[in-house]
Amino acid sequence: MSLIVERAGRVHIRVGGNTQDYATLVKSLPRGKVIAKEDDGNSNPTLTPSLLYTPDLLYMLANISTLVNANWYLGIPLNDTTNLRLAIAEYGERILGSHLLGLQVGNEPDLYVRHGHRPGNYTPYDYFGEFGVVVAAMEADSNIHATNNLMAPSVATGDWTPEEVWNTGFVASYTSSLSALTVEHYPDDNCAALYPGFGPAKDPQAEFPNYLTHAAGKSIVAPYLNSSAIALAAGKPFIMFETNTASCGGFPGISDSFGAALWAIDYGLQMGASNFAHGLLHVGGQDVYYNPFTPPPTNQSSYHKWTIGPIFYSVLAVAETLGPTNNSQIVDLEANANNNYTPGYAVYENGALARIALLNYMTDPSGANSYTATISVGGGNTGQPNAVPAQVYVKYLVAPSVGEKFNITWANQTFGGQFASDGRLQGVQTVQTVACNQAANTCAITVPAPGFALVFFSSSALKESTPSSTVTFVTTTMSKHTDVSIDASVLATSNGHSGKDLDFGSTSRGSSGGGKAAGVYPSIVLLVAMVAGVGVVLKAAANQWP
Repeated sequence: MSLIVERAGRVHIRVGGNTQDYATLVKSLPRGKVIAKEDDGNSNPTLTPSLLYTPDLLYMLANISTLVNANWYLGIPLNDTTNLRLAIAEYGERILGSHLLGLQVGNEPDLYVRHGHRPGNYTPYDYFGEFGVVVAAMEADSNIHATNNLMAPSVATGDWTPEEVWNTGFVASYTSSLSALTVEHYPDDNCAALYPGFGPAKDPQAEFPNYLTHAAGKSIVAPYLNSSAIALAAGKPFIMFETNTASCGGFPGISDSFGAALWAIDYGLQMGASNFAHGLLHVGGQDVYYNPFTPPPTNQSSYHKWTIGPIFYSVLAVAETLGPTNNSQIVDLEANANNNYTPGYAVYENGALARIALLNYMTDPSGANSYTATISVGGGNTGQPNAVPAQVYVKYLVAPSVGEKFNITWANQTFGGQFASDGRLQGVQTVQTVACNQAANTCAITVPAPGFALVFFSSSALKESTPSSTVTFVTTTMSKHTDVSIDASVLATSNGHSGKDLDFGSTSRGSSGGGKAAGVYPSIVLLVAMVAGVGVVLKAAANQWP
């Protein structure tokens, strides 16, 4: 989290999912536990148990926020609107204070019927009414002071579209209670490989090409363009509240690949160019393929090595692309005649071009499919003077192929392989300085195949996106027992141990073993229109990658 905050200024984290609708805050649990799971037959399709937790969980979140600027989304249980459980709102407000960003009301309500949580005639109008019950109850609760921080409707665009909720008059009726409008969506699912009732399992190798084009991110965002415009008109942020490569933990070989990192960069920037305020990548347990990071499968008395997934590199890359100013403007350049494999984006700060992001989905070790992007600013038929600087600065995210899992570098730094990270980037950061041709008003930027290039148009733009150091924290608890040495090769193939009393599966539909979503894209003001008077032209030419 510290790495994200250094680049974006803050990090947004959601604690919730399928668990939240059946979760109950209790004052204490036996043997000092903070969380316990119970099987109460709630019929979640991913065998998600009900959850009991104590205020200590919220105190842990608050303690994290004292160390790093982490801010939290929580969820109000909605399984029983006749007996609402608002303790999470009461304690969350009291314990987290300004670090509580908002409270979600209902997780994927459009799937309630399918999951057996509501009768078959449940409609968006019923959800409209239930949301009103929550609003009234919060306003009547003297222990809740903030009643304007609700997040909704968080539909999965499964059995309802967002428009069906908007058509109830939802936004206008509850505008004083809503802090943001939210949706959740995955482009695919791997549920059939894990659970009955989902049809035949999908072949990841056949699915992989679907993630390796610019059309992938655009197709996810397209159904929400109308909703993002509605949110903008209402003065509300529009948030992708849960997403990742595929629900039910992702696909092996896709979700844990360099290709997924490129996909996430493209998808994240496409959301930015489409007036999404930010998006939250789902994080699961040990058996989830799309995790940005996974802890060791045992306690950390003497072993502190985490596994960093490829998609976490995209988190850092997007954070640096947007910067920490919170006023970035993002434009999809439709680069190279809108080539599906070499997309590009321009990022403006206060009306001035600050960065350009260039992707190349192709894998070609020969270098024949690397390309040179020729960038021009102003000049030509724009009616503006030439504006290319004398030099630009470039960071590269590269790997040998889109299928690579660990041999990945961001500006020549890496987290290493499985069980190889302490959370810090290793190696010496390398930023390439590229001289521009001001007479011709061009800068030539090589983009490797595969790879991502982030071009900074000033030293100040580079500086604001590049942390000078990484804050680390010491361990506060020491083991009182004799520590046993474990051979690293044995640990690497270990299944680890479960802290659960019951052997159930996922605590969130997007995973098969965990339950929180980490916010990776900073909240920003996003405008689709290109700033007047500044033109950016990209031209592609084959080039060998050194």
